[in-house]
Amino acid sequence: MNIQSHTKAGNIAQQVKLNTNVEFAPLSDTKFIPNFNNQQSGSLTVAEMVVKMLEDMGVTHAFGVSGGGIAPLWTTLERSPLQVLHFRHEAGAAFAAVESYFANGRPVVVFTTTGPGLTNALTGMFAARGEGAKVIFLSASTPAPQRGRSAIQETSAYTMPISGIFTPGPLFHYANSLESDAELPEIARRLALGLAQPGGFVAHISIPTSIQSSPSKVSVPQVLLSRTIPTANEKAIAECVKLLSEGPFAIWVGFGARHAAHEIRQLAERTGAVVMCSPRGKGIFPEDHPQFVGVTGFAGHLSVLTYMQEQSPLRVLVLGTRLSEPTCFWRPVMIPKRGFIHVDIDPEVPGAAYPSAETFAIQSDVGMFVRALLEHLPKHLERSTVLSLPRPYDQGINPDIDTPVRPEVLMDAIQHAIVEDSDALVMAESGNSFAWATHMLRFAKPGRFRISTGFGAMGHTVTGLVGAALGRNGKAVAIVGDGAMLMNSEVSTAVKYEIPAVWIVLNDARYNMCDQGNMAQGLKGADTKIPRTDFVKFATSMGADGICVERESDLEAALAKALASRTPFVIDVIIDPTRPAPIGGRIQGLISQRTKEVQI
Repeated sequence: MNIQSHTKAGNIAQQVKLNTNVEFAPLSDTKFIPNFNNQQSGSLTVAEMVVKMLEDMGVTHAFGVSGGGIAPLWTTLERSPLQVLHFRHEAGAAFAAVESYFANGRPVVVFTTTGPGLTNALTGMFAARGEGAKVIFLSASTPAPQRGRSAIQETSAYTMPISGIFTPGPLFHYANSLESDAELPEIARRLALGLAQPGGFVAHISIPTSIQSSPSKVSVPQVLLSRTIPTANEKAIAECVKLLSEGPFAIWVGFGARHAAHEIRQLAERTGAVVMCSPRGKGIFPEDHPQFVGVTGFAGHLSVLTYMQEQSPLRVLVLGTRLSEPTCFWRPVMIPKRGFIHVDIDPEVPGAAYPSAETFAIQSDVGMFVRALLEHLPKHLERSTVLSLPRPYDQGINPDIDTPVRPEVLMDAIQHAIVEDSDALVMAESGNSFAWATHMLRFAKPGRFRISTGFGAMGHTVTGLVGAALGRNGKAVAIVGDGAMLMNSEVSTAVKYEIPAVWIVLNDARYNMCDQGNMAQGLKGADTKIPRTDFVKFATSMGADGICVERESDLEAALAKALASRTPFVIDVIIDPTRPAPIGGRIQGLISQRTKEVQI
């Protein structure tokens, strides 16, 4: 980092303050405020006390898989006002919980039994942490007298690493093994504080089976919280205005700015600033707006790079994105002439992606920052865009009667039938599905598109879809690959609970991102093929409905049928595997990593 960057970063503490007198409320869509009544436990068990705590925290849904170790707590959940959804696999339950949170903003519970029940869910917990969800993970553990004696699915320090699973760290913001009911008041306080904090919160409470059913002799006192929300002070806002006044600037929008869409559009239109977004930020700023130049990073648009190379702004105002590898591949071309003004709720984020770039860092809620900036915006900053900007989207291609279906034609059909003609949520799975959807679909409003780049686990979307449809109480559509669909789909769960989920399967009988990626890197010999699956039979065997599409001319009717269906629905699309997905940036990044390793 150069000297000027050090100077800027060194003043962060003086330029950021915490508001006082801000009433406690999460920054997500959540409308609840925890309210723990001063209740005497009476004849309540520990499990009943825990469930009551969850109710008071605003939890309405619990996702999980049962088992002997968690049986007392699981049956207590079933008798409670919470809706309990019993999944087929713990990872699927965890992914669904994450997407339910993002659909309605309410914290969620994931429950598992001992041993593999716990470990199966950990990938989903990493996804929750990476995506910034609020999840309380409840697991069972082996009672103390049985530990070290080869108990069934033993879950203890004898069989599992304690650090990181049962203690706070990179995975869990808070973790504790509840060994006595006397710990309940402190656990309640810790959970309430975590749910109140800005951003995500992932907690793990492990409860031995014997403790779950034991009587509780304590009461959980009323917890009254007042939580401060970081926001920039007037001095920091004034400095931002000064820096933005020095020349043209662009706005880089990320998922963390999703609750400030209206304010960001106001700022862009009043200043004429060019706008680009991260893959997770699609739709926060309308993608059909004349000031929008495209999506950055993975499956992004060449128009962004063209703009930065040919019309590079003096500075870029970064709002709510970590500028992670999927967002920019850390390309030097994305560094503007005078660096970044980076606003994020997490003080560790600004400057981390481009440590050598000049960065003016501000810790603040994005919406509060942009509103303050609009209030202080001088007249001379209000200008119109005069440059001719590169456009991110090409014209669609016409469908044909030939087989198999080209992915571009499928995306064009989804754009018209689902994005434009319905209010369904659209999701995309890791792999070529992610690439095609991110690159080609266009959204004019926030909250219509969900992908996972925080952890990027394969199988997140095929199962997360169930939680998303449940959380929004409406139709949700997932674009997924055949490999992901075979991994962990939870169609059976959607059927059981009558959840209006739609899977659009890109069926090309291979892991095609791996296949195309290996070829692009000059790597040969890896087997990426998988046997062709009939996903209509797959769906109907579990009580769902489905249709197979082999011709492009049949896409419109198939999509309409899926949207009208009252049952879970699978569209099996026979895809042309030879059409190259827009993954060039990812391939260049992998080649670069290999080259650097050789040089070292």
